[in-house]
This record gives sequence, structure tokens and C-alpha cells, in this order.
Amino acid sequence: MDELPNGNGAALLQRGRRRRRRQPQPRGVSVLAPPLRSRKVRRHRKSAASRVAALRARALLSEDSDSKVPSVGGKREGPAGLPETSRSAEPRPVPVRPRPASATLPRRVEGRAALSRSLGTHADGPERPWDSPLQQVLAELNGIPSSRRRAARLFEWLLAPLPPDRFYRRLWEREAVLVRRQDHSYYEGLFSTADLDSMLRDEDVHFGQHLDAARYVNGLRETLNPPGRALPAVAWSLYRAGCSLRLLCPQAFSPTVWHFLAVLQEQFGSMAGSNVYLTPPNSQGFAPHYDDIEAFVLQLEGRKLWRIYRPRDPSEELALTSSPNFSQEDLGEPVLQTVLEPGDLLYFPRGFIHQAECQDGVHSLHLTLSTYQRNSWGDFLEAVLPLAMQAAIEENVEFRRGLPRDFMDYMGAQHSDSKDPRRTAFMEKVRALVARLGHFAPVDAVADQRAKDFIHDSLPPVLTDREKALSVHGLPVRWEAGEPVNVGAQLTTETQVHMLQDGIARLVGEGDRLLLYYTVENSRVYHLEEPKCLEIHPQQADAMELLLRSYPEFVRVGDLPCDSVEDQLSLATTLYDKGLLLTKTPLVLS
Repeated sequence: MDELPNGNGAALLQRGRRRRRRQPQPRGVSVLAPPLRSRKVRRHRKSAASRVAALRARALLSEDSDSKVPSVGGKREGPAGLPETSRSAEPRPVPVRPRPASATLPRRVEGRAALSRSLGTHADGPERPWDSPLQQVLAELNGIPSSRRRAARLFEWLLAPLPPDRFYRRLWEREAVLVRRQDHSYYEGLFSTADLDSMLRDEDVHFGQHLDAARYVNGLRETLNPPGRALPAVAWSLYRAGCSLRLLCPQAFSPTVWHFLAVLQEQFGSMAGSNVYLTPPNSQGFAPHYDDIEAFVLQLEGRKLWRIYRPRDPSEELALTSSPNFSQEDLGEPVLQTVLEPGDLLYFPRGFIHQAECQDGVHSLHLTLSTYQRNSWGDFLEAVLPLAMQAAIEENVEFRRGLPRDFMDYMGAQHSDSKDPRRTAFMEKVRALVARLGHFAPVDAVADQRAKDFIHDSLPPVLTDREKALSVHGLPVRWEAGEPVNVGAQLTTETQVHMLQDGIARLVGEGDRLLLYYTVENSRVYHLEEPKCLEIHPQQADAMELLLRSYPEFVRVGDLPCDSVEDQLSLATTLYDKGLLLTKTPLVLS
């Protein structure tokens, strides 16, 4: 973890108090070129919360006259009690996009036509009819303006007919759940064995980096990865020899999987990764084990028998690390044993032991969606407490006072049964000091650091047609007839803007600097790129906070709480140029 700022970040604490004047900054090669005039903005400053409330009230008042937000739709009804307790037992899902040894982005990752198919639209724009429930819901997401509502809608579809509120309230981190749909087309279009075969032929897929070949025979797990590229002849030979093929980073190759995960990561507030597992008939690829992630198993093709077991003791409940391989003798009776069919969903919490095998001469293809790795209270406090102790020692003399000279005479394991009153006093002193630590805990600073890490972990956002059209991506600037054309669109103080999506940026104080970390330039390969950020000037801090908090309501550039029009236009233009803002109406040439 990077070094944390003291407290909540000196820059954040000082925003709005010391607004130093600065010279106009050069605009570089922006496609926008707003005139920067240092005209003072005079107005009464309101708190960020009151400004957000006013914007939302204005949006509600104008709702009848503005275009309506598409309905998220009601929950699907299903038979009561359809979810069953269950667990999954297959190759341990690598919880996130794997770190590649020499990561290069696959050639097809930017395929616009493929992504348009996943969104339910043609590459040129018009909507297409689809039969698959997945393609229908992805097309529906394309018409929902709020990224937060898109994430909620997709998660609702993933669990249907189980209501998400019931899932989170009664089952999340507690029970394994089986959702039986009897709809083999439910996930159609997400991923297939034909997609895997195409990747092996057309992409630079390497064993160990992108693809694993493993089998579990007579109680022994083997990984049979040859060196180098996973060519079809080698990969399919291993499959014929009884090896399961595990694709570690399908979102780097598949626009649809990328779209699926990029939307859902906002639902969890934690990185969403995936693996795809292809298992040959009458075989098992992995030994029984448990993982350190919340796992959602989506059965795409064929059938697979799963056996799920509860944690064996309290120390394994909600495990923070994955387990070694277990033998059958280590296991008790499964809490659930079931055969997954295409369209079925299986969820199990971290720490639940699982194993799976193909039977009856039928292969299996499933995708495991994983999230919540190292995202516990313990992980958070592990970062908070050392910093709290450091601050307490610096600020409170009680933490600097010396220990009793004779404390070794009554403390330690050999004195654990002692009734010495000095021992009682010592323990009370320790408890009192530990209780005081909470006053020195830099909770917000650690929260910001974890948010910064999440921004770096995240997949880049998938844009809807509306977001493309109203952001820098929709400007008609191009090269034509020997020169660039349609250059010169400008933001003005009358332009209304909001952030591109809800979870794409985070303002973090680091030392005496304010940095805005963002996801729009991330790679679909895990951590291929270094964290990307912009420095925000102190006199623009309130305006940046307002933009982050007001989403999805629009804010007029001239209403941004800055000291001057120059600062308003400079901030809005920088964010727009980076693809972080969209406008209420398309920009036009001045």
C-alpha cells in the first residue's frame, strides 16, 4: 500500500480556506480551447451537501418536462424458496484478473462490433432484436442513464428470481445458494467453447499466464502447463487427455465478459474478476478446496456435479486466504450436492469447500465471477491501527510513558494464572490505551487509499450510446481531406455537465496534493497500467467534490464553486478532455 497522508489529508482539510491565486495554465493539445479570462465569480458559498440537495430537488421538479429515465423494471417473480443452500467445488477461481508475466492486450479487445453486439446495438447505432435473456438485459442497460442503476439492474438479473435485498440480508457471506432456472439460454452470448476455440486460434494466449491445464485423478491434482503459447493443437490435446482448461482472464479477450464485469464491479464496490472453466466428460480438474472470494458460478454449457461443504471450523469461516488441496477424508457430508444445468447459478461464500466433476459423458463450461477478496473489516483495520498508533504516540504523552520497571515479574505466560493486583492494573491500562486509539484512527485516509486501490483494480468503463455521444468520445473531430476537421468545440459557463459514470474517479489527499484517480485509462488486463491520476488545484477542490457527489444530476459549469471563471472552465475542460465528464447536450462548434 502506498504511503498514507496524515489524518484525512492536509489538502482536503484546507480546501476552501486557502485559495491561492495562480497564473493561467497552458492548455496543451486539448481538443477544447476555452478562453481563459480571470473574471471573478461572486456568490455566496454553500456546502457541498446543500448544493447536491438543491440539484436533486431541481431534477425532481423538472422530471415531468425532461426525458424520463428508463425504468429499471420490477423484480421477476418466481417460486418461493427457489434458492437452495449449496456450494461449489471446482478449480479455485483466481479472484481477480491475473497479473501477466509479460502482459500485452489481446488484439480483439477493442472490437467495436463485438461490444455493440453485447450491448444489443449495431456498430452504427440502431438497436437489434435478441432472443437471449442476457442480450436483452445488456440492451436494457444501454438505455439506463445512471451507472449505479445499471449495476443494480444487472445484479437483479443475475440473481433472478431471488430478490437482491433478500440475498444481501439473509444469504450473502452466510449460505450457499442455488438458483435453478430451467432456461438453457439464460447466459447465451456471454461466453462459449466456440469463443475459447477462436481465442486459441486468433489471440496470443499463453499457458500459465492466460490458460491452465489441470486434472485431478486418484486424489492427486496435476497442472500440465507446457511452456509458451497455447496453440489449439496443444490445448485440445490436453483436453482430450482429461485436463480441465481454465481461462484466467476472459474479460481481456471477450467484450461481453468485460461489459458484464465492468457493470457489476460498481454493485460490489470491490474488484470483480472471472475465470472460465472447460472440463471434459467424466473428469475432475481440481481437488476440493476453499477460496478467499465470494463466488458466483454461472453454468454456460453442459452439466456438472457440485458438492459444497461448510467451513470445517470457525477459523475457516469467511477465509482471508485460499486453502491447500483437501483429500476426501478431510471432508464431511456436503451441505449441498447438485448438478448444474445451463442457466443455473450457484453462489457460495469464501471459506466454503467445494469440488465439481463431469459425469455421464457430457462436458461442462462455466464462468466463475469473483469479488470481495481482502475486503473485510480486518483488512481495513490492519491498515488503520498502525497509523493510529503512530499518531497516538506523537500526540498523547500517555502512550510515551515508560512501562513499569517490574512488569516482567507479573506479566507473561508464566504469570497468566497470577492474582497479583499489579497484573490487573497492567491489563486495565492496556485496555484504556487501546480504547483511546480510536480517537487517532485516520479512518477517512485509509478509506481513500482503499478506494484508490479499487480504482486501480477496476476494469475500464463500458460506455452506453448516450455516454459516447455526450462525452469527448462523441466529438466529430477527424482527419479529412488532408487536415483535421470539426476542431474547436468549447465548454462554456452555460454548459451542464456530470461525471461520466458514478464510480470512475476518486479524489484523494496525499501529503499537500489533491489527486483525482480514475479508471477510464485502465487496461482489461489486471494492473497492466500504472494508476492514472490528475492533480486538482486547491481552489478547484470544492468544485471537484461537487461533481463527484452530484452524479447523476447535471451541474452548470458556471455554478461550480471556484474563485474565477478561469478555474471553472479549466477544471471542466480538463475533465472533459480526459473522458471523465459528459454534457447534457452535444457540444457544437463555436
